[in-house]
Amino acid sequence: MNRKNLVRSAIATAVVVLTLGGVAHYENPQWGLAHAAVAPEQNTNPPQAVATTVPGLATATDFSGIVERYGPAVVNISVVSKAERTPTAGREQGEGDDESDPFSQLFPDFGQRRFRPGPAPLVRGLGSGFIISPDGLILTNAHVVAGAQEVTVKLTDRREFKAKVLGFDKQSDIAVIRIPATNLPTVRIGDPAKVKVGEPVLAIGSPYGFENTATAGIVSATSRSLPDETYVPFIQTDVAVNPGNSGGPLFNLRGEVIGINSQIYSRTGGYQGLSFSIPIDVATRVQQQLVAHGKVSRGRLGVSVQDVTQALANSFGLKTVAGALVGSVETGSPADKAGLKTGDVIVGINGKKVDRSSDLPAQVATMPPGTSTKLDVIRGGASQSLSVTLGESKEAQVARNDQGGADEGRLGLAVRPLAREEQKQIGTNGGLLVENASGAAARSGIQPGDILLAINGTPITSVDQLRTMAQKAGKNIALLVQRESAKIFVPIDLG
Repeated sequence: MNRKNLVRSAIATAVVVLTLGGVAHYENPQWGLAHAAVAPEQNTNPPQAVATTVPGLATATDFSGIVERYGPAVVNISVVSKAERTPTAGREQGEGDDESDPFSQLFPDFGQRRFRPGPAPLVRGLGSGFIISPDGLILTNAHVVAGAQEVTVKLTDRREFKAKVLGFDKQSDIAVIRIPATNLPTVRIGDPAKVKVGEPVLAIGSPYGFENTATAGIVSATSRSLPDETYVPFIQTDVAVNPGNSGGPLFNLRGEVIGINSQIYSRTGGYQGLSFSIPIDVATRVQQQLVAHGKVSRGRLGVSVQDVTQALANSFGLKTVAGALVGSVETGSPADKAGLKTGDVIVGINGKKVDRSSDLPAQVATMPPGTSTKLDVIRGGASQSLSVTLGESKEAQVARNDQGGADEGRLGLAVRPLAREEQKQIGTNGGLLVENASGAAARSGIQPGDILLAINGTPITSVDQLRTMAQKAGKNIALLVQRESAKIFVPIDLG
């Protein structure tokens, strides 16, 4: 399978290593990304799919009861984000100028201008999600909301809400968002461990913006590893999943969510019969950590492993073609401290069988750092057990929407004070460096790297001062901004 064929389609408009992390992005037009605690059910007899048989004809599965009951818990998600800027060089005067950028006409045609970032227009994208608690908690894919400046959730009753991104984890491609609403319909959570290859499944989402679209198929495979260095054991289906489906639920016949639609395999960017869903238990563990701690922590061994083939089994004197063959051990890692060596074959962890190399990272990722675990290893044809205390995955980081900016909710700015040396360089006392711009500030043309000097004519000397003045301001303020050698007042409509 060619990695170049893996694409995510949530934002449609636009060897395994046990350090544990990663998942493919919608950057390539071929591998296509399809773009938890649950409240107690009031209905003790939830709707299930019905198989109807007509004499002499094939059996059909009727999912209408599930769609009617749980369709209202599936939401449409639209996002607004800023396109990535790229440096420009040697362009003609006026070429690529952004009319919304207040500095557009202030730079000379050469020198500084040729290295100035090009315009960064706002781009829009679509995805799906589903409500897991009546107070507005929603699960979706990380690639749907990552980098979004504005997230809007639309319900089936046509109500729309601005959503807050509580956090997202790129390794698992899971995000948690919340809308300010109560008494919302929710889904039921199932057990992916009970999923069987060949069983019928149903997806509901918003492909290409067609809200609450239902498609059905069967489970094609389970615990499928993809060429993206991720630990997620995907559920593979032949359900029609297209751009905009990302983040939507995958239901079983009992009306339970067993997965989150995330990726597709495609040579065209659209559905070609290979869809991949994140098991809901993986998503639930991530969701619980994001809500409780604001980040995700995962265990780490510090080894690279590969599948055991028949030829390798013969070479290492193995009786069966199974296990994870250790290709390298990171110096000083938990695996190294436990005595694991290159050439060892890991066949079990905590009593659970390791059949393929992808089984190991998936199991290690479920354990918190500091967990003491037992590895069953074959070394030189002999079996032995090793005890290892897991470390923390270096890649286990989460991006949140509240990154410490000054009143980001109103201005949409993340800033930091200028260092004394930086103040000397531009000849000012005070000033704040813009590290991230979104919302009202971004729409007015403020960019990362700009320096805020004053607000409504009052010099800015601290983050707290900016926050306080922004909170007290009316619907409009003016920021004195310096970009390179130019200074200009930028009006911002706070609405």
